[in-house]
Amino acid sequence: MSTDSKQGGESSRQGRARAYLLAARPQTLTAALSPVIVGWAAASGLVGYEFNLLPALAALLGALLLQIAANFANDLSDYRRGADGPERLGPIRAAASGLLTEKQLFRAVIFIFILAAVPGIYLIISAGWIVLVIGLAGIIAGVTYVGGPWPYGYRGLGEVFVFIFFGVIAVSGTFFVQTGSINSEVFLLSVPVGMTVTAILVVNNVRDLDLDRAVGKRTLAVILGSKVSRYLYLMMLFIAYLIPTLLPAFFADLSWWLLVVWLSFPFILSPVRTVLRDEPGPTFNVALRSTARLHLGLGVLLSFGIYM
Repeated sequence: MSTDSKQGGESSRQGRARAYLLAARPQTLTAALSPVIVGWAAASGLVGYEFNLLPALAALLGALLLQIAANFANDLSDYRRGADGPERLGPIRAAASGLLTEKQLFRAVIFIFILAAVPGIYLIISAGWIVLVIGLAGIIAGVTYVGGPWPYGYRGLGEVFVFIFFGVIAVSGTFFVQTGSINSEVFLLSVPVGMTVTAILVVNNVRDLDLDRAVGKRTLAVILGSKVSRYLYLMMLFIAYLIPTLLPAFFADLSWWLLVVWLSFPFILSPVRTVLRDEPGPTFNVALRSTARLHLGLGVLLSFGIYM
């Protein structure tokens, strides 16, 4: 084989690897990381519970793999439904741009789900059958977000499911696999995480409102309209800061260190200004990334406050 052929093959493999990385959407993986960190902190910081390293790491790996698989599936499903046309304002998608074929993405979805089964099996053995129920529900929710015969993301339910699975279930589930129990404090601590991760989706859907409406994708932004959706984004961030502010007054296990989340408040100003004032366009991509960073930052600060 000639040197040029070898270099061409290596270049092709590198191109496919970059395409898979693009489809994995690494900038969105904070959605899986932040709730696990908060669940870790709750298991370590709340009185009467003990941090357990192996289930904690398994929960993190499983959450990240399920998020990547869902991203692959969404890339594929949106392409099949024509939702990622040339008018798209967001980052390019692997299928729509021709970087990966439908078959390559489908195989990637199956492969990542198989990988996710490894930490999943360990967690089922160590924490019980409820983990199997949560895992299967997460897989179904990820695949049917924009896929399957009744894609709930096309029917205004995306925000509801994101709040439940990437907020309440992700935080509470991480806590459960380490401690074998659940309590009201952990449920309430999951709300700021759920609100900020759902706010990311709201930015995305306001940005894509016109294109989604044109292809028949009825997101919550399409149903509510641009103005109401923008105020919904603001309300979600307000609740995300309100909950940690109030919790220490009602639960002895939680200290006023939770107020440390307010250190991240200056970072909401730029995305809020964009979402409330700008027309959907490239600035919304910046606001989306800023909201994702806020989601992670608030999660880390919330975890610190819980642990202290």
